[in-house]
Amino acid sequence: MFGMGPTEIIVICMMVIVLFGAKRLPELARSVGRSIKEFKHATQGLREEFDIEHLEDRPRSNSQRRENTENNSDAGNAAS
Repeated sequence: MFGMGPTEIIVICMMVIVLFGAKRLPELARSVGRSIKEFKHATQGLREEFDIEHLEDRPRSNSQRRENTENNSDAGNAAS
């Protein structure tokens, strides 16, 4: 793992325990897990937003339909 042996990993774990304390480690791990989950959710949202094929398959919302209807009626009134 990243070119580290078991000794280096144990030393790093011991340093983390000394720096943060054994009581605070579960809270730290929980907050890191929440951050990772939120990051994954945000990146998935961006993927969906920028996926053109996905956008073409998505049904239009009522507000988009209403805007198109209003724009079309305005264009018809201006032409008259």
